[in-house]
Amino acid sequence: MKTARIRVVVASPDTDETRRRGESPRQMVRRLAQEKAQSVAVWAGERYSNAVIIAADTTVVAPDGKKVLGKPRSRDEAVRMLSSLAGETHTVLTGYCVLNVEFGNVANLRSKNADITTRVVSSKVKMRKLSRQIIERYVESGEPMDKAGAYAAQGIGMNFIDSISGSYTNVVGLPMSQLLSDLECDFGIQILGTVKK
Repeated sequence: MKTARIRVVVASPDTDETRRRGESPRQMVRRLAQEKAQSVAVWAGERYSNAVIIAADTTVVAPDGKKVLGKPRSRDEAVRMLSSLAGETHTVLTGYCVLNVEFGNVANLRSKNADITTRVVSSKVKMRKLSRQIIERYVESGEPMDKAGAYAAQGIGMNFIDSISGSYTNVVGLPMSQLLSDLECDFGIQILGTVKK
């Protein structure tokens, strides 16, 4: 958000990120983004008279289009994830929710005092073929361990990407162009602020 010259206050949501039975990856990221926004709204309501809350959830969907690849729980799992992505095309989904709330009634976020926009953005990522040795060396760097799909497109992991179809910032974790467009059109928030000449 700094590059868009928007000042933000960061808050951690209290949300169970477990995928529900029968829930598609697209449905999951959409639901989690909404739940995160509503969770933070309670926190914000204790501090501000009104707020625009932005929450997001990003996941990597395996090349089969069904399996969700979250953050690896071990180095072995990270190696398995990266091995399944190497040489293949997978999908990155980000659901985001923008919630504009006037805190006259924080308990009822679905009432007329809340404006909400929720969107899911999809990008396709083609990874180059990777040897087992390269994958293991990358896992040893530690970078994959807190990343969905076990790689960071903004870090060392960018060296493994052949191409991206769709938003690059979506692959990083937040589709900025789409989000900023919604902030401007739906919420009247001026983007880039005052630009110095």
